[in-house]
Amino acid sequence: MGNKRFVTPDDVETQVFDWGMLKWMSEPDVTNAERFSMGVVILEPGKGHTSHNHPGTEEILYVISGTGEQQVAGERRQIGPGMLIHIPPDVYHETINTGWEQMKLVAIYSPPGPEKELANLPGCKIVPAGQIATR
Repeated sequence: MGNKRFVTPDDVETQVFDWGMLKWMSEPDVTNAERFSMGVVILEPGKGHTSHNHPGTEEILYVISGTGEQQVAGERRQIGPGMLIHIPPDVYHETINTGWEQMKLVAIYSPPGPEKELANLPGCKIVPAGQIATR
């Protein structure tokens, strides 16, 4: 599928976890992007990504909707729509949805790679492109 220039959510698989789901809209296998990957993240209420890091990879999170709590390198802040969070390489961080509705974020990794690691985590269910993901 690589080398796509226009990508819809139906064009890419969905990674489904107990905390929510991810669609990697741009990554090497989709767009041939070499320097970054970009995905849309949905976190269910009360759920999130517990503290983790991405060795050698920088991350940006942009909150589209919902409210939550973000921790980066021990600093904890409330986050909401319109906020950007920068996570330097190797730094531990976590994102928790503290609201009553789903939280939607854009995640960008540079360089790409962690999106493949997520797919290999225990409990990750891959829903093929074009199919509706349910939890």
